Amino acid sequence: MMENSTPKKSCWESVRDFFTSAKFLIYMGHALSTWGDRMWNFAVAVFLVELYGNSLLLTAVYGLVVAGSVLLLGAIIGDWVDKNPRLKVAQTSLLVQNSCVIVCGILLMVVFNFKEQLAELYNGWVLTTCYILVISIANMANLASTATSITIQRDWVVVVAGQDSSKLADMNATVRIIDQLTNILAPMLVGQIMSFGSHFIGCGFISGWNLCSMCVEYALLWKVYQKTPALASKAGQKEQQQQELRQLSPSKDSESGLSPEESSQPLMNDTSAKPASPEQRGCCYQMAEPLRTLRAGWVAYYNQNIFFAGMSLAFLYMTVLGFDCITTGFAYTQGLNGSVLSLLMGASAVAGICGTVAFTWVRKKCGLIRTGFISGTAQLACLVLCVVSVFAPGSPFDLSVSPFQDVYAHLIGEKMLPEAEHGLANGLGALNATAAAPAEEVAPLQSYMSVSLLFAGVIAARVGLWSFDLTVTQLIQENVIESERGVINGVQNSMNYLLDLLHFIMVILAPNPEAFGLLVIISVSFVAMGHMMYFGFAFKSLGTRLFLCCSPEQKVETEDSVSPPTTV
Repeated sequence: MMENSTPKKSCWESVRDFFTSAKFLIYMGHALSTWGDRMWNFAVAVFLVELYGNSLLLTAVYGLVVAGSVLLLGAIIGDWVDKNPRLKVAQTSLLVQNSCVIVCGILLMVVFNFKEQLAELYNGWVLTTCYILVISIANMANLASTATSITIQRDWVVVVAGQDSSKLADMNATVRIIDQLTNILAPMLVGQIMSFGSHFIGCGFISGWNLCSMCVEYALLWKVYQKTPALASKAGQKEQQQQELRQLSPSKDSESGLSPEESSQPLMNDTSAKPASPEQRGCCYQMAEPLRTLRAGWVAYYNQNIFFAGMSLAFLYMTVLGFDCITTGFAYTQGLNGSVLSLLMGASAVAGICGTVAFTWVRKKCGLIRTGFISGTAQLACLVLCVVSVFAPGSPFDLSVSPFQDVYAHLIGEKMLPEAEHGLANGLGALNATAAAPAEEVAPLQSYMSVSLLFAGVIAARVGLWSFDLTVTQLIQENVIESERGVINGVQNSMNYLLDLLHFIMVILAPNPEAFGLLVIISVSFVAMGHMMYFGFAFKSLGTRLFLCCSPEQKVETEDSVSPPTTV
């Protein structure tokens, strides 16, 4: 019956359907959200350094507060995401995040404009209070951003993709490409505004951007929610609503003519599930509720069948082999200037995008679990170049120099540079003086082979790193039950922050360039341990089939399925 066949859509109709689809609207909302986040994360560090007399103290305190907050509250945030309707969670976290950034930007504008007057009030306590408020409000914005990331990237994307694993992989890859592009372009934009304008103008621009972006993102979330009816239902909430209705009208079962067996079972469940009243629990019990939620979240994370896959991803954060302030600072000590570093960062971004594209292709050919195995092997192979760079010509690696020499010298005051006399009377003053030293004081290297091998390995490893990250992300999305999706991803974020915090502590203990080679070896060791955990998980899931190649027509999804997760 050819007359009843669906007519083929025209090119214009296909384009229109794509740009009005829930998938594209999620991309748009995520692009706006991450653009604002990247601008703010870059600018707030610059603002704090500028406010405190070119000292890194406020920036260090802010980083410690942010890492500690997510580490302690990650499971609680995820539990809140699980227990509330999707639209309410997304809208609340969006409003809180953007409102905090707007308020923080306005407060920074006031401080920049009236800093001298504020410093004279009450012996500077008013200015100190402003610093505390800026850090606290910025931390609240980061926690709200964590909730937004969990609910949109880890939950809404899964629901919009439906049961299509390939569509989910494509959406994850697209979201990650948006992350990488905004991570480069957004700081460039706000940096140019602050360079040609002022920090006051930069604060105003970011506040205005978040105000406009909040309105557009709110509308996009509502459109996605309308176009995806499955978002309205959430596992675990329907049963809870039914129990609440039974508790409000317990006499309806007896009036409906149900048999004793049919009516007694729900009442037994209601009695057992009915929580104790606040008077019965007591004040101490209610105060300990967040601790019980935190413990339950970590226990649930441990009992997941993808526990070792999640741990393997967290171990990759314990590394100095990334384009952060640590690697950039080491590169400066090795004679690389800003223009060369910008080119290297661009190459790193291109490698990361290649990794996301490779993820979708390899997953279709070999399956999801094998993609993680291949990606991990590729990353480790590239990081071998970083280990070789430690012993290559031009490397400053020297075990005869104590890694704790600089820390000890700063603590006892035996080693202070002349410029530090005009800074703060603490160890950070020496760090600022070193950064402010003229470039000609740094002796040119005899060979650039070591630093070239280091960055070649770091850039090449980004392909495997981002592909592996997408693999573990999709494994968590597909194998964690819907009612625990938020808390498990919250604990995963906490684990990531914990290992990231440990790597900063490692650098603090060994800050001199001569010890950087030791940090490289430790970093590669942690990455290797992480991938060994994943290899164990993959072998347990697939057995010897892990090392077999799949034919293109084989349904790899059936092989990659993991047994249902254990619930707590």
